[in-house]
Amino acid sequence: MIKKNCNDVKEKLQAGKQVLAAWAQAASNITTEVLADAGMDVIVIDMEHSPVDLPTLVTQFQAMNGYPAVPFVRAPWNDFVTIKRILDAGAYGIIVPNVETVEEAKAAIAAVRYPLTGIRGVAGSTRAAHYGNDTLSYFTKANDLVMLFLMIESPKGMENLDEILNLDGFDGIMVGPVDLATNLGFLGNAQAPEAKAALAEVEAKTLASDKYLMALGADWDAAEKKLQQGVHIVTCMSDTLSLGALARSNVKKFKEAGF
Repeated sequence: MIKKNCNDVKEKLQAGKQVLAAWAQAASNITTEVLADAGMDVIVIDMEHSPVDLPTLVTQFQAMNGYPAVPFVRAPWNDFVTIKRILDAGAYGIIVPNVETVEEAKAAIAAVRYPLTGIRGVAGSTRAAHYGNDTLSYFTKANDLVMLFLMIESPKGMENLDEILNLDGFDGIMVGPVDLATNLGFLGNAQAPEAKAALAEVEAKTLASDKYLMALGADWDAAEKKLQQGVHIVTCMSDTLSLGALARSNVKKFKEAGF
């Protein structure tokens, strides 16, 4: 079970351990609970490319109660109002998509931190602050508790990566391989040689820095390769994509068997 006002993922990373994650993209508290019950270290609830809204998000967080999995959320965009509401709901990690400049990175950092470090609004009535029950125990730890990962998904983001990596106040980098490939001119094709080279460049620079690297793996085989390369957090499945792959495989086997 998640310990109150403690981020087990951050503690594991600081201890030199690697972390396994899964995407929750079905906007379902049931599939979120299934992933948590399986023993994932992190569940990344996707609000950028899924139907998840804030009330649904809360039910997904509640479904994780009683399990060790730590709730991360990919925000829809680098918007401080939306990020504030996600954090107030109880996220322990925020992933911000398509960060391209130092200024955008600074804006994301400010959005997840309470003053005087940042601009996050303070309210004791929220779920994150325990609905008024010992709110100061959360307020005093939140700036250190919440992890922030910035996504690099464009040539412009790559150009500014060195400067971004030198900033304080965020924890790591994540790459959106398909968006990066598309913004390089290879629509939806992350396997294009130029796209693969760009991904490798961002990952190598991040691994050489003092930031953590979070990477995508569609299944265990892909995740294991990333872990062997030194990635700190890797996803190994998605509740939607993995179910779809399994369903198609079973249908194919059914047809091949002649039934």
